[in-house]
Amino acid sequence: MMNLSDLNAVAKLIDHTNLKATATPSDILHLCKEAIDWGFKSVCVNSSYVPLVKNELSGSDVKVCAVVGFPLGMMSSDLKVAEATWCYDHGADELDVVLNIGQLKAGNIDYVTNELGRLREQVPNAVLKLILETCYLTKDEIKLACELAVQSKFDFVKTSTGFGSGGATPEDVALMKSVVKNKAEVKASGGIRTFEDLKRMVEAGATRIGASRGVEIMEQAKSALTK
Repeated sequence: MMNLSDLNAVAKLIDHTNLKATATPSDILHLCKEAIDWGFKSVCVNSSYVPLVKNELSGSDVKVCAVVGFPLGMMSSDLKVAEATWCYDHGADELDVVLNIGQLKAGNIDYVTNELGRLREQVPNAVLKLILETCYLTKDEIKLACELAVQSKFDFVKTSTGFGSGGATPEDVALMKSVVKNKAEVKASGGIRTFEDLKRMVEAGATRIGASRGVEIMEQAKSALTK
């Protein structure tokens, strides 16, 4: 398990996130400043803000992360691949792609595997994370989605968008980790608001945390680790 007694190590777990429909350019610039100041792993934004974030993070080691097919995952495969390509071409290092949940639940596995395969082929050098939206899936469907992600050589499986009916749980993180083992990593996202929340997710097997409250989490971590 990761060393959570090192403040820098904690910061490198976090994708500092603002995916709100109301996020303004100034909000995103502030997000980038916070990420540089605290040393977060990445800044995670909607695709239209990728060029702005890329420019703002230039010269830092903070990665650019964009969501694709967000938040429902129900756009056509052609459009999802096009969005992923556009984001990568405009500076995104990491892409968090929403699974087509309806196709998975319907048992249309060929559709899902074709979409994931096209994404991996189109952006071979991007870090790809598959957002499962676990609150809408059965345990067996979570396992299946994780297996398909591994088969398609995705780098991570991710619990949630933060826009569904539920967020990350340690139980779902542990289940996902049990399936992907060392072939992929697990990102926990959705409802992670405190350092204690982060610790529970890491203990369950997460190696990345998506959070809009990264600064609050780090302030709590700093307080806890300096006592």
